[in-house]
Formats: sequence, C-alpha cells, structure tokens
Amino acid sequence: MTPSNTTESGTLVIGPRHAGPNPGLVATVFTILFLAGLAFVTLGGGGFPTPFQPPEAMAAYFNTHATQAMLNAFFQFGSAIPLGIYTATMTSRLRFQGVRAAGIDIALFGGFAASFLLMVSALVQWSLARSGIAADVPLVQALYSLIFATGGPGYTVALGLLIAGISVPALFYRLLPKWLCVCGLVLAVIGELSTLSLVLPQVSLLIPLTRFPGFLWLIAAGFTLQNHRTSRQEL
Repeated sequence: MTPSNTTESGTLVIGPRHAGPNPGLVATVFTILFLAGLAFVTLGGGGFPTPFQPPEAMAAYFNTHATQAMLNAFFQFGSAIPLGIYTATMTSRLRFQGVRAAGIDIALFGGFAASFLLMVSALVQWSLARSGIAADVPLVQALYSLIFATGGPGYTVALGLLIAGISVPALFYRLLPKWLCVCGLVLAVIGELSTLSLVLPQVSLLIPLTRFPGFLWLIAAGFTLQNHRTSRQEL
C-alpha cells in the first residue's frame, strides 16, 4: 500500500524509496574519522607546523611527533572513503528525485576529487612519518608542501564543487531548504577562493572556513534530502 497524507489541496502520495545508505550517517562517520585524526596532532602533538615555516621546523615536528602524525594519516585516509560514498549516494539520490542538471556531475567530480586528494595527502603524511624520512630536511619540505597542497586548497576547492553541485539543483528543484542551499553556495565560494592560498599565504584561513562548516553542511544536507519520491493527487 502506498503511504499518503491528505491536505487541503489534495493527497500527497509517497512513492518508492531510493536504495542506498543514509548520507547523513555517512557524512557523520566521515566527520568523526577526520576529527579523530586531528585530535591526535592537536592534543598530543601541539598541531602541525604551517607549510610557510622554515623547513627545519617541519623536520623537527615529524622527528618528534611521528606517531601522532601517522595516526592522523590513518584516520584521514579512512575518512576519505565515506566521503566518496557520500558523494555517490547524494548524486544518485538527486537523479532519483528527477534532477536533470549539470550540477549532479559537478558534485560527483568535486566529491570524488576531494576524496582522492584527501587520500593522497594522508598517504604522503604517512610516508613522511616513517622512521628516518624526517632526517632529510629538503625532502620533508617537499613532501609537506604536497600534503598542504592536496589536503588544504586542493581538498577545499573540490569540496566547494561538491557542495555547489548539490546546492544549486536542490535549490531549483526545492529538494533542500532555501537557507541550507544559500549556506552551501557561500561555503562553495569560500572554498573556491581558498585556492589563492597557493600564492597568498595570508588567505590560508579560508581553508578551515570551508573545511569545518563543510562538515556540518554535509551532515545537514544528507539528513534533509528525501529518499523517496512524492506526488500530489488532486481531490
């Protein structure tokens, strides 16, 4: 029997459900894993040096906090997997809702790119935490610059595309609340502007301004986007 709700203008019929994991729960797992990795370097290691510090400071950090860095890399690598699953699920659900727009493919590209770049950043960090690697200061500088580029602006630019690719069609098809879509577009703009940190270190603040609110946005959108089709039958 098809569920329905009667309203003044007719009957709202709830159609078939989308087959797939709950993206809100997947986004929550992604967030927990990522923040768990950060907890090791923040609480146990005093936080990473910036890529704009002298290379000797980078080498000293990884010589002293190799275990924390390796654990952070482990959890961040793990977090990239649910991010990819979230991307696939949300874009599939948008198509299920009848969306026919380029935004879906933009979101798919952005989400998979963000997941891939997060994996690369984590694996390079794991390599840098290996015994003896941090003794080579020029190598540390090169690898840490790659960690920052892929896990910093590389990740946030791609995340911005994921969020924008979901927000725009969801706004026009009225699949998410307007305020959530607008917040998503603001986050997407900040994410795209974070690429300037590659040439202007002063704007590196845009990276956490995209990353951390982005966690909340992904969770909210994942729980809010319906997993079933609805139609209205007039009385």
